[in-house]
Amino acid sequence: MNAKTVQILIAMIIYMAGVIAIGIVFAKRANKSSENYFLGGRTLGPWVTAMSAEASDMSGWLLMGLPGVAYWCGLADAAWTAIGLAIGTYLNWLIVSKRLRRYSIRANNSITLPDFFSNRFREGEKNSKKVIMTLAAGFILIFFTVYAASCLVTCGKLFSTLFGAPYIAMMILGAVFVLLYTILGGFLAESASDFMQSIVMIVALAVIVIIGTVNAGGIGAVVDNAQSIPGFFDFFNQATPVLNEAGEQVVSNGSPVFGEASSYGVLRIFSMLAWGLGYFGMPQVLLRFMAIRSENELNRSRRIAMIWVVISLAVAVFIGIVGRQVFPTEHLTSTDAENIFITLSTSSLPPIIAGFVMAGILAATISSSDSYLLIAASAFSKNIYQGVFKKDASDKQVMTISRITLLVITLIAVIIALDEKSVIFQVVSFAWAGFGATFGPLMLFSLFWKRINKAGAIAGMISGAGMVFLWKLVISKLGGIFAIYELLPAFIFSSICIVVVSLLTTPPSKEIEEDFIAVKENVQE
Repeated sequence: MNAKTVQILIAMIIYMAGVIAIGIVFAKRANKSSENYFLGGRTLGPWVTAMSAEASDMSGWLLMGLPGVAYWCGLADAAWTAIGLAIGTYLNWLIVSKRLRRYSIRANNSITLPDFFSNRFREGEKNSKKVIMTLAAGFILIFFTVYAASCLVTCGKLFSTLFGAPYIAMMILGAVFVLLYTILGGFLAESASDFMQSIVMIVALAVIVIIGTVNAGGIGAVVDNAQSIPGFFDFFNQATPVLNEAGEQVVSNGSPVFGEASSYGVLRIFSMLAWGLGYFGMPQVLLRFMAIRSENELNRSRRIAMIWVVISLAVAVFIGIVGRQVFPTEHLTSTDAENIFITLSTSSLPPIIAGFVMAGILAATISSSDSYLLIAASAFSKNIYQGVFKKDASDKQVMTISRITLLVITLIAVIIALDEKSVIFQVVSFAWAGFGATFGPLMLFSLFWKRINKAGAIAGMISGAGMVFLWKLVISKLGGIFAIYELLPAFIFSSICIVVVSLLTTPPSKEIEEDFIAVKENVQE
C-alpha cells in the first residue's frame, strides 16, 4: 500500500469514525422502545426528514451506477431516468407525505409500512387474519435483501478499486461495518447520519464535476467530445459501444469505437420516466413522512428535498459525460464503467481530499443499506414475529429478533453480492420496480380511494410483485415493445387488480370509511 493509498484510507477512517460516533450518541434513545428504534419517536425535523429521505433513497448508484450509465452509452438512459426520479420525488412529497403522516397516526399509530397497511384495513379485528401485514412484510424482506446486496456490491467495488484488495473480502468488510452500525443506533442514528451523508454526497458530486470539467478542457471540450460520438449527447438516440468477443469495448488508435446510434423512441422514454412511479412504494422514503414531528413542516421538507435531488441527479449524469472526455478508454465494460467516479476522484485530487470524496460513495452506500436493513428487520420482528406469531412479545424480545433478522438478511445479501460482475444500476432497478409495483398503487389507493377494501389490497400487492418477476424474467425477453422497464406494466397491472377486485367484493366497513373521511377532511383544512 503506497503513501497515496494510505492517505485515502486515513480520510475514510476519519469519516467512518464520525458515522460510528453518531450511532453511539443516538443508541441510548433508540433502544428505549421499538417505536424509537424503528421510527425515532416521530421527532424528525424538516431538514433531517428531507435530506435523510433522499440520501437513503439514492444509495451508491447515484455516485457509481448513474454516472456509469452516462459514461457507457451516453445521455439518454441516464437523463430520462433522472427526470423521472425528479418528477416522482416532487409528486410523492406533494400528494402522499401529509396524508400518510396523518393516516399513520389514525391507523393505530402505525410505525412500519406493513403496520400502516394492516391497520388501514383494520386487520386483526373480528378474528380476521393479518394477511396484508404478512404479505407486505414478506415482500419487504425479499426486495430489501436485493437492495442491500446492491449496496454491498458498491462497497466491494469501491474498496477493491481503491486498495487493490480482493472484491469479496472488501464486500464482506463493508457488510460487517454496515451491520454493526445499524444494530447500534436504529432509525434516529440512521436518519441523523443520513443527513450528514447527504451533505457529503452532494459536495463530492460538485467537487468532482468541477475538477473533472477543468481537466477535460472546459465545458466546450466535454460537449464537443460527446457530440462527436453518435447518439452519445442526444435525448432521442443512444450510443452503441462496439464490443469484442471478450465483451469489452473495442479501442482503435487510442479511441473507443462506437457503432451507429440506436433510436430512443417514445416507449423507451416512458419506460425510463416510470422510475418516478417507484417513489410511491418506497418504504425508506415513506417512513420519513411518517416520522416527521409535524405535518406542517412537510412543505419545507419538500423544497429542501427537491433542491438536493435536482442538483445531485444532474451532476451525477454530467460526471459520466465528463468522464468520457477525460478517460475515454479507461473503462471498457458496462460493469467497469461504474468506477468512473472513483477514477476521476483519485486522479484529480490530493489523496487526503480524494479520501473524503470517496467517503461520498461510502456515505451513499451506508445511508441506503442501513435503511434497507432496518426496515427489513422491522418487517419481520415487528410485523411477522410480534404481529402474527407472538402477539404478546415484549419490546425487548422484538428488539432481539430484529437484530437476529439483521444478521440473516446481511448474510443473504452477501451471497447475492458475491458476483463481482454485477451492474449496480441493474440490481437497483429490479428492487426499485419491486417496491414501486408492490406498494405504490396500494399506497395511492389507500390514501385517496374510499372504496378500496382488504381483498383489493391483497390482489394489488400480489399482482404487482408477481408481474415484476414475470415481466423481467419472461416477457421482456420477447424484445421490441416488451423490452420496457418492468415497473411500468407491473404498476398498471397492480392498479387494475386493486380496482377490479375491490369493486367485485364486499365494500369496506363503516369504521374503515370513517377513518378515511376523517383523514381526508383533516388534510384539507
